[in-house]
Amino acid sequence: MDASLPIINLDDARFECTYGRGCEGTCCRSAHPILYPDEFERLTANLPRFLPLLRPEARKLIEKKGFATQTREQGLPMARHTSGWCVFFNNGCVLHQAGDAEGDRSKYKPVVCSLFPIQVDKADRWYVRQKGFKSETWELSCLDPATSKVPAAESLQFEIALAKRLEDEASAES
Repeated sequence: MDASLPIINLDDARFECTYGRGCEGTCCRSAHPILYPDEFERLTANLPRFLPLLRPEARKLIEKKGFATQTREQGLPMARHTSGWCVFFNNGCVLHQAGDAEGDRSKYKPVVCSLFPIQVDKADRWYVRQKGFKSETWELSCLDPATSKVPAAESLQFEIALAKRLEDEASAES
């Protein structure tokens, strides 16, 4: 792992995604991911290929109202929900599955979803979301370090590499 991306709680963080092994995808139930302009454009351009893969009620909602809400967080639209789930969830993330089939699981996913559970705090420091750290509000078992012995530094190598790439791109632009 590239140590040049400082993650303030990486030494103590534990994380193991158990989707399909006890977890039904709760993070897709609880989240309303923000959509950056390039993500919105990419989803719009590829929506016809995603629609057949969606749950019937999600497809119907998207065809009627679109995949993004008018409600905005940080000035950005957010993915819609139906029946309590992200519209792109159907036995897992359809966007993840489509990208993975093309060799890049984050190709279509919103970056906040691809990075989960890594996040940037208000002081621009990277951290791993964990129960009991930074007033974490989500009650997800994967965020409870007591439920796993797997160090986040091992289980989140893809997410850490993605965060590093994003950080490098941001530095190059400034």
